[in-house]
Amino acid sequence: MTSLSDNLHTVQTRIATACVACDRHPDSVKLLAVSKTFSADDVRAVATCGQRDFGENYIQEGVDKIVALRADPHVPALVWHCIGPIQSNKTKLVAEHFDWVHTIDRLKIAQRLNDQRPVHLPPLQVCLQVNIDGGGTKSGVAPADVLTLALDVAKLPRLSLRGLMTIPDPADGFEAQVAVHNKARALFDEMKVVLNLPQFDTLSMGMTSDLEAAIHAGSTMVRVGTAIFGGRTYSV
Repeated sequence: MTSLSDNLHTVQTRIATACVACDRHPDSVKLLAVSKTFSADDVRAVATCGQRDFGENYIQEGVDKIVALRADPHVPALVWHCIGPIQSNKTKLVAEHFDWVHTIDRLKIAQRLNDQRPVHLPPLQVCLQVNIDGGGTKSGVAPADVLTLALDVAKLPRLSLRGLMTIPDPADGFEAQVAVHNKARALFDEMKVVLNLPQFDTLSMGMTSDLEAAIHAGSTMVRVGTAIFGGRTYSV
């Protein structure tokens, strides 16, 4: 059985290899370790190997880990990303505990996060989730509407608009994966020009199965869970 440290190293190697293949520097892509359903002990083990950014889909589960690990003097400071859907009754928890949010797709949630972000914390770093391939059952703002949302979010003082996040449906083969990720990259590039925000620098796309294609298309942050922590068991 491979260890978590071996898994992490394998993913880091995949990222570096993918970057070299498309003439990018490996440091241009950040690895976000997705720790949903795994324990604080698992996160601690990966953190001791040097990983600092962790993503959580389930808010209360994530908050429990954040609180436990921040109280542990043996765990270095970690950066916590909320990468799951956010309901209105959970915005306060997110605003108080997380450093990043990747899943803003409507102004109401952004406004609540802004209003509930504690004044002693730095602005919440946020990405807008875009339904880039038009999946009918997926979250995310339509590509045609994302600029309007971005302009509104950029006005909120307790949020810092960092970029876009996508979760396209699985595509068959590398070229098909690259094609859908290229749509997100083109949208990101267009918005960067219009918004003219120096901090608008993050394109969060790519997971275990398609991180190479996402990097080829220009991803700056890949969200990897299974390849690091292993397969997940969900309670019924």
